[in-house]
Amino acid sequence: MAESVERYFRLMPMGRKQRPAERTWCPAADVYQTQYGWIVKVEIAGVRIDELEISIEGSTLRIGGCRRDTFYGETVSYHQIEITYSRFEKTLQFPSRIDAATIERDYRDGLLILYLRSSEDKL
Repeated sequence: MAESVERYFRLMPMGRKQRPAERTWCPAADVYQTQYGWIVKVEIAGVRIDELEISIEGSTLRIGGCRRDTFYGETVSYHQIEITYSRFEKTLQFPSRIDAATIERDYRDGLLILYLRSSEDKL
């Protein structure tokens, strides 16, 4: 088993001197355009809301943060690890500028939901 894990990490693309836990991951996202603006859903289960960084510059939305593993004690022997625990970043490009938009956010069931509305949009 240890041999297959080592082979897995050797095949993964990463920079020199970078441990697997230091790599960033990119969560899945859905983007919807509505009559009121945009809705962005990002799959970030296990990320604390206070660990999120959201910024807009021009037509680019950046969402970043960190999903941390829970420490279970010194006597833990991992059998299988598939969930990525590290820093993540998601960058989304929109067809027009969104930097004047207001952002409302909701976080439920592992999904971050952002509502981007420009000042001209009326509800």
